Amino acid sequence: MKIVDIERILLDVPFTERQQRITRRTVYNWSLLELCRVTTDTGHVGWGETVPHYTHQRVTDTIVERALGAPAAQLLYDDSIGAGLQMALFDVMGKALQVPVYRILGTAVRQATPISWWCSHSGPEDWAAESTEAVQSGYTGLKTKPRPWWDVFAQVEAVSKATPDHFRIDMDPNGTLDNAATAIPILRRLAEFDRVAMFETPIPQKDILGNRQIRRSVARPIAMHFGSPPFLTAVREEVCDGFVINGGASRVLREGILAAEVAMPFWLQLVGNGLTTTWAAHLGAVLSHATWPTISCINLYSHHLLTQPIAVQGGYQSVPDKPGLGVEVDIAAVERYRVSADALASVQAGQLYAHPPPRLINTIHYPDGDSVHVAQLGAASVHHGPGWSSGVHVVTREDDDSKDFADLYQRVQYAPVSDRPSNGTE
Repeated sequence: MKIVDIERILLDVPFTERQQRITRRTVYNWSLLELCRVTTDTGHVGWGETVPHYTHQRVTDTIVERALGAPAAQLLYDDSIGAGLQMALFDVMGKALQVPVYRILGTAVRQATPISWWCSHSGPEDWAAESTEAVQSGYTGLKTKPRPWWDVFAQVEAVSKATPDHFRIDMDPNGTLDNAATAIPILRRLAEFDRVAMFETPIPQKDILGNRQIRRSVARPIAMHFGSPPFLTAVREEVCDGFVINGGASRVLREGILAAEVAMPFWLQLVGNGLTTTWAAHLGAVLSHATWPTISCINLYSHHLLTQPIAVQGGYQSVPDKPGLGVEVDIAAVERYRVSADALASVQAGQLYAHPPPRLINTIHYPDGDSVHVAQLGAASVHHGPGWSSGVHVVTREDDDSKDFADLYQRVQYAPVSDRPSNGTE
Protein backbone atom coordinates (compact mmCIF):
# COMPACT_ATOMS: atom_id res chain seq x y z
CA MET A 1 0.00 0.00 0.00
CA LYS A 2 1.84 3.08 -1.30
CA ILE A 3 1.23 6.78 -0.75
CA VAL A 4 0.04 8.42 -3.96
CA ASP A 5 -1.15 11.82 -2.73
CA ILE A 6 -0.59 14.12 0.27
CA GLU A 7 -2.76 17.21 0.50
CA ARG A 8 -2.05 19.83 3.14
CA ILE A 9 -4.90 22.15 4.07
CA LEU A 10 -4.27 25.23 6.21
CA LEU A 11 -7.19 26.26 8.41
CA ASP A 12 -7.90 29.05 10.85
CA VAL A 13 -10.43 27.67 13.33
CA PRO A 14 -11.79 30.39 15.64
CA PHE A 15 -11.40 29.92 19.36
CA THR A 16 -14.43 30.25 21.61
CA GLU A 17 -15.38 33.85 22.36
CA ARG A 18 -13.84 33.92 25.84
CA GLN A 19 -10.70 32.11 24.74
CA GLN A 20 -10.21 34.56 21.87
CA ARG A 21 -9.86 37.26 24.50
CA ILE A 22 -7.73 35.21 26.91
CA THR A 23 -5.33 33.86 24.29
CA ARG A 24 -4.66 37.24 22.70
CA ARG A 25 -1.92 37.52 25.33
CA THR A 26 -0.31 34.19 24.50
CA VAL A 27 -1.27 31.37 22.11
CA TYR A 28 -3.54 33.07 19.56
CA ASN A 29 -1.63 31.38 16.71
CA TRP A 30 -2.79 27.94 17.86
CA SER A 31 -6.01 28.61 15.95
CA LEU A 32 -4.00 27.87 12.81
CA LEU A 33 -4.15 24.18 11.94
CA GLU A 34 -2.76 22.19 9.03
CA LEU A 35 -4.73 19.09 8.08
CA CYS A 36 -2.95 16.35 6.20
CA ARG A 37 -5.00 14.16 3.83
CA VAL A 38 -3.19 11.04 2.63
CA THR A 39 -4.41 8.83 -0.22
CA THR A 40 -2.95 5.40 -1.03
CA ASP A 41 -2.93 3.34 -4.20
CA THR A 42 -5.58 1.11 -2.60
CA GLY A 43 -7.99 4.05 -2.43
CA HIS A 44 -7.84 4.45 1.35
CA VAL A 45 -7.76 7.97 2.80
CA GLY A 46 -6.30 9.01 6.15
CA TRP A 47 -6.39 12.31 8.02
CA GLY A 48 -3.94 13.95 10.40
CA GLU A 49 -3.48 17.33 12.06
CA THR A 50 -0.61 19.65 12.89
CA VAL A 51 -0.57 22.82 15.00
CA PRO A 52 2.24 24.63 13.14
CA HIS A 53 3.00 26.97 16.05
CA TYR A 54 3.24 24.16 18.62
CA THR A 55 3.54 20.61 17.29
CA HIS A 56 6.89 18.82 17.64
CA GLN A 57 7.42 18.57 13.87
CA ARG A 58 5.67 20.21 10.92
CA VAL A 59 5.16 18.55 7.54
CA THR A 60 7.43 20.19 4.97
CA ASP A 61 7.76 20.04 1.18
CA THR A 62 10.86 17.89 1.59
CA ILE A 63 9.01 15.41 3.78
CA VAL A 64 6.13 15.21 1.30
CA GLU A 65 8.55 14.52 -1.56
CA ARG A 66 10.18 11.73 0.47
CA ALA A 67 6.84 10.18 1.41
CA LEU A 68 5.18 10.14 -2.02
CA GLY A 69 5.48 6.69 -3.55
CA ALA A 70 6.72 5.11 -0.33
CA PRO A 71 4.89 2.24 1.40
CA ALA A 72 2.70 3.70 4.15
CA ALA A 73 3.90 1.10 6.66
CA GLN A 74 7.53 2.07 6.07
CA LEU A 75 7.04 5.57 7.51
CA LEU A 76 4.54 4.73 10.23
CA TYR A 77 6.86 5.09 13.23
CA ASP A 78 9.13 7.77 11.77
CA ASP A 79 8.53 10.79 14.03
CA SER A 80 10.55 13.04 11.71
CA ILE A 81 7.80 13.07 9.05
CA GLY A 82 5.68 15.45 11.12
CA ALA A 83 2.68 15.14 13.40
CA GLY A 84 -0.03 15.51 10.77
CA LEU A 85 1.45 13.06 8.27
CA GLN A 86 2.25 10.42 10.89
CA MET A 87 -1.27 10.65 12.30
CA ALA A 88 -2.75 10.34 8.81
CA LEU A 89 -0.63 7.26 8.07
CA PHE A 90 -1.86 5.52 11.22
CA ASP A 91 -5.41 6.45 10.23
CA VAL A 92 -5.04 5.08 6.69
CA MET A 93 -3.27 1.94 7.90
CA GLY A 94 -6.02 1.21 10.40
CA LYS A 95 -8.65 1.65 7.70
CA ALA A 96 -6.80 -0.67 5.35
CA LEU A 97 -6.42 -3.35 8.04
CA GLN A 98 -9.94 -2.74 9.36
CA VAL A 99 -8.67 -2.20 12.93
CA PRO A 100 -8.64 0.85 15.24
CA VAL A 101 -5.33 2.67 15.56
CA TYR A 102 -4.78 1.53 19.14
CA ARG A 103 -4.45 -2.07 17.92
CA ILE A 104 -1.53 -1.02 15.74
CA LEU A 105 0.06 0.85 18.66
CA GLY A 106 -0.17 -1.99 21.18
CA THR A 107 -2.55 -3.77 23.52
CA ALA A 108 -5.40 -1.71 24.95
CA VAL A 109 -5.52 -1.42 28.72
CA ARG A 110 -8.55 0.93 28.81
CA GLN A 111 -11.50 1.90 26.65
CA ALA A 112 -11.66 5.51 27.85
CA THR A 113 -8.88 7.95 28.68
CA PRO A 114 -8.82 10.86 31.15
CA ILE A 115 -8.75 14.36 29.69
CA SER A 116 -8.50 17.85 31.16
CA TRP A 117 -9.88 21.28 30.25
CA TRP A 118 -7.13 23.85 29.61
CA CYS A 119 -6.78 27.58 30.20
CA SER A 120 -3.79 29.86 29.99
CA HIS A 121 -3.12 32.57 32.56
CA SER A 122 -6.03 34.90 33.14
CA GLY A 123 -8.02 36.51 35.94
CA PRO A 124 -10.05 34.65 38.58
CA GLU A 125 -13.33 35.44 36.81
CA ASP A 126 -12.15 33.83 33.57
CA TRP A 127 -10.82 30.76 35.36
CA ALA A 128 -14.16 30.39 37.13
CA ALA A 129 -16.12 30.81 33.89
CA GLU A 130 -13.93 28.29 32.06
CA SER A 131 -14.31 25.83 34.94
CA THR A 132 -18.08 26.20 34.91
CA GLU A 133 -18.15 25.44 31.21
CA ALA A 134 -15.79 22.50 31.77
CA VAL A 135 -18.18 20.95 34.30
CA GLN A 136 -21.10 21.44 31.93
CA SER A 137 -19.07 19.69 29.21
CA GLY A 138 -18.32 16.61 31.32
CA TYR A 139 -14.82 17.48 32.53
CA THR A 140 -13.65 16.96 36.11
CA GLY A 141 -10.44 18.97 36.03
CA LEU A 142 -8.76 22.15 34.78
CA LYS A 143 -5.12 22.50 33.70
CA THR A 144 -3.97 26.06 34.35
CA LYS A 145 -1.02 28.40 33.92
CA PRO A 146 -0.56 30.35 37.17
CA ARG A 147 1.70 33.37 36.80
CA PRO A 148 3.32 35.88 39.20
CA TRP A 149 1.20 38.73 37.84
CA TRP A 150 -2.13 37.18 38.89
CA ASP A 151 -3.41 36.51 42.40
CA VAL A 152 -3.16 32.73 42.28
CA PHE A 153 -5.02 32.27 45.57
CA ALA A 154 -7.96 34.34 44.31
CA GLN A 155 -7.92 32.24 41.12
CA VAL A 156 -8.18 28.96 43.04
CA GLU A 157 -10.86 30.35 45.36
CA ALA A 158 -12.92 31.48 42.34
CA VAL A 159 -12.73 28.03 40.73
CA SER A 160 -13.61 26.38 44.04
CA LYS A 161 -16.74 28.48 44.40
CA ALA A 162 -17.84 27.89 40.80
CA THR A 163 -17.45 24.10 40.65
CA PRO A 164 -18.56 20.97 42.54
CA ASP A 165 -16.32 19.41 45.18
CA HIS A 166 -14.95 16.70 42.87
CA PHE A 167 -13.47 19.22 40.40
CA ARG A 168 -9.66 19.45 40.48
CA ILE A 169 -6.99 21.93 39.32
CA ASP A 170 -3.55 21.04 37.93
CA MET A 171 -1.18 24.01 37.95
CA ASP A 172 1.80 24.68 35.66
CA PRO A 173 3.88 27.76 36.56
CA ASN A 174 6.35 26.90 33.75
CA GLY A 175 9.29 27.51 36.06
CA THR A 176 8.23 31.06 37.02
CA LEU A 177 8.49 30.34 40.75
CA ASP A 178 12.25 30.64 40.13
CA ASN A 179 13.69 28.58 43.00
CA ALA A 180 12.77 26.36 45.94
CA ALA A 181 12.93 29.18 48.49
CA THR A 182 10.31 31.17 46.57
CA ALA A 183 8.24 28.18 45.53
CA ILE A 184 7.78 26.16 48.71
CA PRO A 185 5.75 28.69 50.77
CA ILE A 186 3.45 29.40 47.82
CA LEU A 187 2.98 25.75 46.87
CA ARG A 188 2.33 24.78 50.49
CA ARG A 189 -0.36 27.40 50.76
CA LEU A 190 -1.92 26.26 47.47
CA ALA A 191 -1.81 22.66 48.69
CA GLU A 192 -4.18 23.66 51.49
CA PHE A 193 -6.91 23.88 48.83
CA ASP A 194 -8.53 20.48 48.30
CA ARG A 195 -9.08 21.39 44.62
CA VAL A 196 -5.37 21.67 43.82
CA ALA A 197 -4.27 18.24 42.59
CA MET A 198 -0.68 18.64 41.35
CA PHE A 199 2.01 21.04 40.14
CA GLU A 200 4.01 20.91 36.91
CA THR A 201 7.47 22.50 36.60
CA PRO A 202 7.20 24.96 39.50
CA ILE A 203 10.85 26.00 39.01
CA PRO A 204 13.31 25.38 36.14
CA GLN A 205 13.68 21.63 35.66
CA LYS A 206 17.48 21.76 35.50
CA ASP A 207 17.51 22.75 39.20
CA ILE A 208 17.79 19.19 40.52
CA LEU A 209 18.40 20.08 44.17
CA GLY A 210 15.60 22.64 44.20
CA ASN A 211 13.06 20.30 42.63
CA ARG A 212 13.99 17.51 45.01
CA GLN A 213 13.51 19.87 47.94
CA ILE A 214 10.10 20.96 46.61
CA ARG A 215 8.96 17.37 46.16
CA ARG A 216 9.92 16.56 49.75
CA SER A 217 8.27 19.69 51.14
CA VAL A 218 4.95 19.96 49.28
CA ALA A 219 2.05 17.56 49.80
CA ARG A 220 1.09 17.33 46.13
CA PRO A 221 2.53 15.36 43.18
CA ILE A 222 5.12 17.17 41.08
CA ALA A 223 5.15 16.63 37.29
CA MET A 224 8.06 17.39 35.00
CA HIS A 225 8.58 17.13 31.24
CA PHE A 226 10.19 13.82 30.40
CA GLY A 227 13.90 14.09 29.58
CA SER A 228 14.85 17.22 31.52
CA PRO A 229 16.73 16.32 33.61
CA PRO A 230 17.61 13.01 31.95
CA PHE A 231 15.21 10.18 32.79
CA LEU A 232 17.63 8.21 34.97
CA THR A 233 18.61 11.36 36.86
CA ALA A 234 14.97 12.28 37.47
CA VAL A 235 14.26 8.81 38.87
CA ARG A 236 17.45 8.49 40.92
CA GLU A 237 17.26 11.98 42.41
CA GLU A 238 13.50 11.73 43.02
CA VAL A 239 12.77 15.18 41.61
CA CYS A 240 9.21 14.40 40.50
CA ASP A 241 6.29 12.01 40.91
CA GLY A 242 5.43 11.69 37.23
CA PHE A 243 5.92 13.12 33.79
CA VAL A 244 4.55 15.15 30.92
CA ILE A 245 5.07 13.24 27.66
CA ASN A 246 4.65 14.53 24.10
CA GLY A 247 6.06 14.11 20.61
CA GLY A 248 5.63 11.57 17.83
CA ALA A 249 4.38 8.01 18.15
CA SER A 250 7.78 6.36 18.66
CA ARG A 251 8.87 8.85 21.28
CA VAL A 252 5.58 8.76 23.18
CA LEU A 253 5.50 4.96 23.25
CA ARG A 254 9.14 4.70 24.31
CA GLU A 255 8.83 7.27 27.09
CA GLY A 256 5.51 5.84 28.23
CA ILE A 257 7.03 2.38 28.58
CA LEU A 258 10.01 3.75 30.52
CA ALA A 259 7.69 5.58 32.90
CA ALA A 260 5.74 2.37 33.44
CA GLU A 261 8.95 0.49 34.28
CA VAL A 262 9.49 2.77 37.27
CA ALA A 263 5.76 2.90 38.11
CA MET A 264 5.47 6.65 37.45
CA PRO A 265 2.25 8.10 35.97
CA PHE A 266 2.17 10.76 33.28
CA TRP A 267 -0.13 12.85 31.18
CA LEU A 268 0.01 13.09 27.41
CA GLN A 269 0.39 16.65 26.15
CA LEU A 270 -0.61 16.57 22.49
CA VAL A 271 -2.10 19.94 21.60
CA GLY A 272 -4.64 20.22 18.82
CA ASN A 273 -8.24 19.90 17.76
CA GLY A 274 -10.49 16.87 17.20
CA LEU A 275 -8.06 14.68 15.26
CA THR A 276 -5.20 15.25 17.70
CA THR A 277 -7.45 14.63 20.70
CA THR A 278 -8.60 11.36 19.15
CA TRP A 279 -5.00 10.38 18.37
CA ALA A 280 -4.10 11.04 22.02
CA ALA A 281 -6.94 8.74 23.12
CA HIS A 282 -5.54 5.87 21.03
CA LEU A 283 -2.07 6.38 22.53
CA GLY A 284 -3.50 6.63 26.04
CA ALA A 285 -5.43 3.41 25.49
CA VAL A 286 -2.25 1.32 25.22
CA LEU A 287 0.01 3.05 27.76
CA SER A 288 -0.62 1.62 31.21
CA HIS A 289 0.61 4.66 33.17
CA ALA A 290 -1.14 7.37 31.12
CA THR A 291 -3.45 7.87 34.08
CA TRP A 292 -3.14 11.62 34.51
CA PRO A 293 -5.50 13.70 32.30
CA THR A 294 -4.45 14.27 28.71
CA ILE A 295 -3.87 17.89 27.70
CA SER A 296 -5.00 18.54 24.13
CA CYS A 297 -6.51 22.04 24.56
CA ILE A 298 -9.46 21.05 22.37
CA ASN A 299 -11.74 23.24 24.47
CA LEU A 300 -10.13 26.30 22.84
CA TYR A 301 -11.75 25.58 19.49
CA SER A 302 -15.26 26.58 18.45
CA HIS A 303 -15.48 23.56 16.12
CA HIS A 304 -13.81 20.14 16.42
CA LEU A 305 -13.70 19.64 12.60
CA LEU A 306 -15.45 16.29 13.09
CA THR A 307 -18.99 15.28 12.16
CA GLN A 308 -19.42 14.15 15.78
CA PRO A 309 -17.71 16.45 18.33
CA ILE A 310 -15.49 14.90 21.00
CA ALA A 311 -17.68 13.96 23.97
CA VAL A 312 -16.39 13.86 27.54
CA GLN A 313 -18.18 12.13 30.39
CA GLY A 314 -16.95 12.00 33.95
CA GLY A 315 -13.61 13.41 32.86
CA TYR A 316 -13.02 10.67 30.26
CA GLN A 317 -13.29 10.42 26.47
CA SER A 318 -14.09 7.09 24.84
CA VAL A 319 -11.49 5.51 22.58
CA PRO A 320 -13.06 4.96 19.14
CA ASP A 321 -13.33 1.30 18.13
CA LYS A 322 -13.88 1.85 14.41
CA PRO A 323 -11.11 1.35 11.82
CA GLY A 324 -8.35 3.96 11.78
CA LEU A 325 -8.76 6.89 14.12
CA GLY A 326 -12.45 6.05 14.12
CA VAL A 327 -13.76 9.57 13.51
CA GLU A 328 -15.06 11.35 10.40
CA VAL A 329 -13.72 14.72 9.30
CA ASP A 330 -16.39 17.38 8.68
CA ILE A 331 -15.52 18.42 5.13
CA ALA A 332 -17.95 21.35 5.18
CA ALA A 333 -16.22 22.75 8.27
CA VAL A 334 -12.82 22.25 6.65
CA GLU A 335 -13.90 24.32 3.68
CA ARG A 336 -15.43 26.96 5.95
CA TYR A 337 -12.18 27.53 7.83
CA ARG A 338 -9.72 27.01 4.97
CA VAL A 339 -7.10 29.77 4.65
CA SER A 340 -6.13 31.27 1.29
CA ALA A 341 -3.71 29.53 -1.04
CA ASP A 342 -1.21 32.40 -0.60
CA ALA A 343 -1.09 31.79 3.14
CA LEU A 344 -0.68 28.07 2.56
CA ALA A 345 2.19 28.70 0.16
CA SER A 346 4.02 30.68 2.83
CA VAL A 347 3.87 27.68 5.16
CA GLN A 348 5.06 25.27 2.49
CA ALA A 349 7.97 27.57 1.67
CA GLY A 350 9.07 27.45 5.28
CA GLN A 351 7.80 30.91 6.17
CA LEU A 352 5.46 30.10 9.01
CA TYR A 353 2.08 31.76 8.45
CA ALA A 354 0.95 33.63 11.54
CA HIS A 355 -1.59 36.16 12.70
CA PRO A 356 -0.26 39.69 13.15
CA PRO A 357 0.65 40.20 16.81
CA PRO A 358 -2.24 41.91 18.60
CA ARG A 359 -1.47 45.48 19.61
CA LEU A 360 -1.88 45.22 23.38
CA ILE A 361 -0.41 46.83 26.44
CA ASN A 362 -0.55 44.58 29.50
CA THR A 363 -0.30 46.47 32.77
CA ILE A 364 0.60 44.51 35.90
CA HIS A 365 -0.83 46.18 39.00
CA TYR A 366 0.87 45.33 42.30
CA PRO A 367 -0.69 45.65 45.77
CA ASP A 368 1.75 48.40 46.80
CA GLY A 369 0.37 50.66 44.05
CA ASP A 370 3.21 50.15 41.58
CA SER A 371 2.45 49.04 38.05
CA VAL A 372 4.49 47.80 35.11
CA HIS A 373 3.47 48.07 31.45
CA VAL A 374 4.67 45.23 29.19
CA ALA A 375 4.03 44.16 25.62
CA GLN A 376 4.05 40.41 26.17
CA LEU A 377 3.40 38.58 29.42
CA GLY A 378 6.54 36.47 29.34
CA ALA A 379 8.51 35.02 32.21
CA ALA A 380 10.74 38.11 32.39
CA SER A 381 7.82 40.11 33.77
CA VAL A 382 8.22 38.39 37.14
CA HIS A 383 11.30 40.47 37.93
CA HIS A 384 9.55 43.83 37.81
CA GLY A 385 7.52 43.74 41.00
CA PRO A 386 6.40 41.74 44.04
CA GLY A 387 5.08 38.71 42.18
CA TRP A 388 2.81 36.01 43.60
CA SER A 389 1.16 38.57 45.88
CA SER A 390 -2.48 38.78 46.93
CA GLY A 391 -4.16 41.44 44.84
CA VAL A 392 -1.72 41.44 41.91
CA HIS A 393 -3.57 41.51 38.60
CA VAL A 394 -3.32 42.48 34.93
CA VAL A 395 -5.29 45.01 32.94
CA THR A 396 -5.01 44.60 29.17
CA ARG A 397 -5.43 47.69 27.04
CA GLU A 398 -6.43 47.38 23.39
CA ASP A 399 -5.22 49.82 20.76
CA ASP A 400 -7.60 52.79 20.87
CA ASP A 401 -5.81 54.76 18.10
CA SER A 402 -4.75 57.40 20.60
CA LYS A 403 -1.34 59.06 20.64
CA ASP A 404 -0.94 58.05 24.29
CA PHE A 405 -1.40 54.36 23.40
CA ALA A 406 0.93 54.60 20.41
CA ASP A 407 3.70 56.23 22.44
CA LEU A 408 3.49 53.75 25.31
CA TYR A 409 3.16 50.79 22.94
CA GLN A 410 6.36 51.81 21.17
CA ARG A 411 8.21 52.08 24.50
CA VAL A 412 7.15 48.68 25.82
CA GLN A 413 8.45 46.98 22.67
CA TYR A 414 11.96 47.67 23.99
CA ALA A 415 11.55 47.23 27.75
CA PRO A 416 8.92 47.18 30.50
CA VAL A 417 7.81 50.64 31.66
CA SER A 418 7.33 51.16 35.41
CA ASP A 419 4.86 53.54 37.04
CA ARG A 420 5.06 54.47 40.69
CA PRO A 421 2.30 56.33 42.53
CA SER A 422 3.04 59.88 43.59
CA ASN A 423 3.40 60.39 47.34
CA GLY A 424 2.46 64.04 47.09
CA THR A 425 5.99 65.39 47.62
CA GLU A 426 8.44 67.01 45.22
